[in-house]
Amino acid sequence: MIVTEADRFLEEMGSGDYHAEFPATAKAVMMIEPAGFTISSQSATDNHYMDVTQVANEARAVAQSRALADLIRQQGIEVVVFPGDAETPDAIFPNNVFATTHQNLIIGHMLHPVRQKEAEREDIRQYFKSSGYQTVDLSIENCIAELTGALIIDHARNIGFCGMSGRVNEAGLAAMHEAFGLKMMFAFDLQANEYHTNVVMMILAGRACVIYPEAFMNPVVPQAISHAFPERTLILSEAEKNAFAGNCIALSDSDLFMSSTGFAALRPQSRQTLESWGFQIHHTALDEIEKAGGSLRCMVAEIF
Repeated sequence: MIVTEADRFLEEMGSGDYHAEFPATAKAVMMIEPAGFTISSQSATDNHYMDVTQVANEARAVAQSRALADLIRQQGIEVVVFPGDAETPDAIFPNNVFATTHQNLIIGHMLHPVRQKEAEREDIRQYFKSSGYQTVDLSIENCIAELTGALIIDHARNIGFCGMSGRVNEAGLAAMHEAFGLKMMFAFDLQANEYHTNVVMMILAGRACVIYPEAFMNPVVPQAISHAFPERTLILSEAEKNAFAGNCIALSDSDLFMSSTGFAALRPQSRQTLESWGFQIHHTALDEIEKAGGSLRCMVAEIF
């Protein structure tokens, strides 16, 4: 079901029907190396974390991407890396375009034409097909659905949280709910200056949440989400959010990854809180890639 009211969401959560019965984290991740790395003026029209006056350094972006892949592998997590394509310079953020369930490869429908071409990659499609995944192709549907940029998933309880912006429409909301096979999706409006939910909140290994409440149109929404993670919700400051601390991801029950920009912005209390919940924070420099308006979580597509 899709719910749009905080009271209805809380009623459902209080029903006792949503148990942590599924794997909370992915078995591997997918990355795409930068190629033709630029700061897209088209994407910048609604991504206010970008600055088109900055100059992109492709070699530095490649080095930072490879360092991230190495850091993830060092924690015993498999990383599948696909080559970049100069015709799709934003492909370094594949989680908007590709996602998986245990059965399906889901291909998103991007808002901007500069990113729609990414969905056509036959090598990625064939890789997952040969691994036994069925393809659910939303890129050919009449919708906008930027997958786990717009949609945050509590995989353990099979619940989705979707912030509505220009990067997802009502048709895309319904299509993602079905494609991911979610038990419930809570949909809500983001502030006009926010483009993706994964910059302003994240669910960590199904047992904690980080969130920036001011990013939500209705202040009751983040309060309701916090109730879903009692005593395990970290409220981010504006500085932490702007530094991409919320664009993090837990790739195991204890391994939490964020950029060095985000890590440096964490207040001591925020860092201590995450560590007290049993998370070891791993970070690496991604400042070159962050010029393009996304950070670490955007760079990894989960493989379940």
